[in-house]
Amino acid sequence: MSSGHEGATRAITYRRPVPHDDSPADLSRADGSLPGLTACALCAGETLEGVDVLPGGQAERLRRLAETGVARLTFVDCLDECERGDVVVARPTAHCRRAGVAPVWFERLAGDEPTEALAAWLRRGGPGGGPPPAVLRDLVIDRGLADGEAPTLDGDAPTHVHIA
Repeated sequence: MSSGHEGATRAITYRRPVPHDDSPADLSRADGSLPGLTACALCAGETLEGVDVLPGGQAERLRRLAETGVARLTFVDCLDECERGDVVVARPTAHCRRAGVAPVWFERLAGDEPTEALAAWLRRGGPGGGPPPAVLRDLVIDRGLADGEAPTLDGDAPTHVHIA
């Protein structure tokens, strides 16, 4: 007796990241006028694990950025980039997003200096407000683009962004 499923392809389910329970998600203005940050709650602090002097590590640094109104912050359970540790995605403001600006993904973004550079860039607009500062450029994850070409921002070298 046939079940009628022979040769059928297996369904693929795609899951969006779910905000982490202890996330101060969107602590600041919810109107989209601020850039956003999405961080992996599972790997936040992984790069400096065991040597970070700040209680709470990188996750605490990101929480402080949100609390001071620099960016909206969301922690998710996983960004599926586990081997990269301390993955943080900078999301453009709603206005920039509507204009086609893509999020910028960072790996190994941990410690005071990179976090301060991130905060300064976000205050200037983050994605869509100019390229990431030099100290962050080596941390950008090349996510590729649908058309195979990386856009340029302000005439600078191509940036590697992910169009979501």
